Amino acid sequence: MIKKAFLYIGILLCVSQVASAQFFFSAGEAGVAVGGAQYFGDLNERSFKYIRPAGGLFFRYHFNPYISGKVSLNYAHIGFDDKLSDNAYNKKRNLNFQSEIIEASIQAEFNFFKFATGDEKHRFTPYLTGGFGVFYYNPYSRYNDRTYYLRNIGTEGQNLPGYEENKYNKTSFCFPVGFGVKYWLRPGINFGFEIADRLTLTDYIDDVSTNYVGGDKFAGKLNEPPAAYYLQDRSLQVTPNDPLGRVGKQRGNSSTKDQYMTAIFTLSFQLKVYKCPGYMNRGFNQE
Repeated sequence: MIKKAFLYIGILLCVSQVASAQFFFSAGEAGVAVGGAQYFGDLNERSFKYIRPAGGLFFRYHFNPYISGKVSLNYAHIGFDDKLSDNAYNKKRNLNFQSEIIEASIQAEFNFFKFATGDEKHRFTPYLTGGFGVFYYNPYSRYNDRTYYLRNIGTEGQNLPGYEENKYNKTSFCFPVGFGVKYWLRPGINFGFEIADRLTLTDYIDDVSTNYVGGDKFAGKLNEPPAAYYLQDRSLQVTPNDPLGRVGKQRGNSSTKDQYMTAIFTLSFQLKVYKCPGYMNRGFNQE
């Protein structure tokens, strides 16, 4: 009987403690992102005619109501085609590419207003974001219904003696810079929209950067040039009697680096936690 009495008292104390506890939301949240991506570089300076899917997963941590950090794993499909250009030279150049982007990045977010999930007075804020990351890319193009990875071909002489400086890796660094908005739909469920441009350290996302090295270096035997011959100078398909691909003629612009931009919608979730009365809340996650 005495043991049962102590057991009942213990249960009552636990129930009383839980009943007197308060709900809070964790400082961390996990979410998904979906939207579109657009590349900018030697084939495309400012057009939005080739927007393709983008998305990812992320974890955000709220250091306080105004500053957050975000770790993301992102995907984007990018590309462009000179046929979409308004520039006559680009149309004759006739180059095109596509690439899958896999990116891991870290960003800081700076809210304009106090943001606190569950607090009706602090439900919305615009924010600025910036950070750095690393990404994988591998440009490819199609010719005669076949896919060719352009880095393997060495369209600007990368596989030839004397052009070693044109070689590039499949990975590079990027620096996301942008802005967005946050809005909590209900306590612990946050919605957002973000536009961020990725400044990069490579000029070969599109496999275009410097000059033509001459079609004769890609010619095959028996007067049957291989696919590489046409992929390095696709003006052959537009003006076969007056191709652009003469040695030293400009193919791209090496003075600027390539970029890609994403515009994404986000949905994220903060877990509910229990805290005893008297706990000093951080000020941003109380229900």
